[in-house]
Amino acid sequence: MAHPDLSGLSLLIAGGGPDAFTAVEEAFKEYGGAVFRVDVPGDALKFVAHRAVDVVLADAALFAQFNRKTQELVDSLTRKAVVYLATDSSKGDAAEILAPGVEDYINKQIDPMRFIQMVETRLIKRQGGSTALTVTDPLINKLRPYFLFRSPAMRAALENLPSVAASNQTVLISGETGTGKEIVARAIHVLSKRAGGPFMAVNCGAIPEGLIEGELFGHEKGAFTGAAKTRKGKFEAASNGTLFLDEIGDMPLLLQVRLLRVLEERHIYRVGGERPIPINVRVIAATRVGLKQAVADGLFREDLYYRLNILRIHLPPLRQRVEDIPYLAFHFLGRAFAEMGVHPPYPPLSTASIDLIEGLPWKGNVRELRNVMTRVATVLPHDTKQVLPIHLTPHLEDTEPQPHIFQTHERELIRDGIYIPIGTTLPEAENIIIRETLKHAGNNRTQTAKILRIGIRTLRRKLSETGQIDP
Repeated sequence: MAHPDLSGLSLLIAGGGPDAFTAVEEAFKEYGGAVFRVDVPGDALKFVAHRAVDVVLADAALFAQFNRKTQELVDSLTRKAVVYLATDSSKGDAAEILAPGVEDYINKQIDPMRFIQMVETRLIKRQGGSTALTVTDPLINKLRPYFLFRSPAMRAALENLPSVAASNQTVLISGETGTGKEIVARAIHVLSKRAGGPFMAVNCGAIPEGLIEGELFGHEKGAFTGAAKTRKGKFEAASNGTLFLDEIGDMPLLLQVRLLRVLEERHIYRVGGERPIPINVRVIAATRVGLKQAVADGLFREDLYYRLNILRIHLPPLRQRVEDIPYLAFHFLGRAFAEMGVHPPYPPLSTASIDLIEGLPWKGNVRELRNVMTRVATVLPHDTKQVLPIHLTPHLEDTEPQPHIFQTHERELIRDGIYIPIGTTLPEAENIIIRETLKHAGNNRTQTAKILRIGIRTLRRKLSETGQIDP
C-alpha cells in the first residue's frame, strides 16, 4: 500500500493551544505537507487572506459563542479551504456548529493517519488518471449540495462514476427506494459528453400499461381514437441526450421485447407508424427490485437484463452508510431553514439526537431523512438552541426499529450472560457491559451499538473514554 503523499498541500491549525493536534501536525509534515498555526479565528482569516492554504483544522471551541459574526467567519474560511472542525465529545461539544460548507466534524483525538486519509481522499488526484471523489473530480462540484456523502460504502459505489459517465454504454442503477438513483443518473448525464442534450425521465411503474408504449415511442396521427396529431415520444425527445427509465422492473413483458429491439437496432417505430426513426440516445435504467430474481420468476426478460446491465452502479441503503446520516441530516436541516428564510446560525442537532438518528433503519432512505429534517425545521420553536430528541420523535412515528436484529442478539446475550458483581459502580458496570458485548459481537462496533441500542458515535466515545480503543 503506497504511503500518502501530501506534497504541495498546506494545513492551517487554528486554536487549541500549542500542544493541540501535534500528532496530526507531525504526520502531515512527515508525508510532505506544510503546517501553520494561529491562535484565534480572526488570525486564521487574516492568514488565508494573504496565503493560500488547502486545509483548515480548527478547534470548535473557538466558535462556542456561535453568532452571525462567527458564521460569516466560517463562511469566509470555507470559501478559501477545506475546513474541519474538531470537537471534544467527552465534554459534550456535540452541539456541532451547523455551518454550511464545513467539510466534517472530527474528534480532537482523531488518529493522525485517519485524518490524513480524509484529506488525501478529499483533495488528491490519484495516480493512473482516475480520480477519487475530490475537489478535482467534477462529481463533487456538480452535485453539491444535492448529493453528499463521506462513507466508505458510498465512495466505493461511486468511485467509477466519472468513467461510467465518459462511456456511452447503457447503465443499470440498483438500490432501494429513496437512495438517490435518479440523482446518480442525472450526475452521469451532466458528466457525460451528452450534457448539452436533454435529460428525460420516465417512471415505468407510474404509467398505465396501455399508455406507456405511446409515452416512450410516440404515435402517428390517427393511430387510435383521439390521436388528432403526431406526437413524439420520450426516445425522440431525448435525442442527443439521456433517457432515464426508472423502475424498469415494472415494465410490461411485451414492451420489454420492443425495448430490447430498440436498444439493439437503435431506431424506433411510433405507434401506428411504419417508418423507422433513427435515435441517438443513451439509456440509463434503474430498479428497486432484484432483476435477477425477476428473471427467475418470469417477470423480466433475461436478454433485456443483460442488455441493460452493461455498466452497473448499486447504491447502498442509508442504514449501511451510518457515517452519512448526521452529515446529511445537518445539510437537510440547514437547507430547510434557508428555504424558510431563517438566517444562520441554525440550531444544531444534539449528541443524543445524532445517536437517535444513527440507530434508525431509515426504510425510506435519504428521502425519508430529508422529509423528517424538513418537518423538524418547519415546526421547531423559534427560540430553540439545539435540536433534541424530543423535537425529532414526533416525526418518527412511521420509523420502526429493527427488532429482528435486536431480539436475535438479545436472546444470545441472555443465553451467554454477563456477570456483574455486587458492589460494582454504575460506570464500571457500563464498561463491563460494553466490553462483553463487544467481545460477543466479535469486535464489530456497528453490531455492538445495535445490540446496546446506542449510536455508533456514542459507542466510540465511551470506548475512547475508558481506554478500550484509541480515539
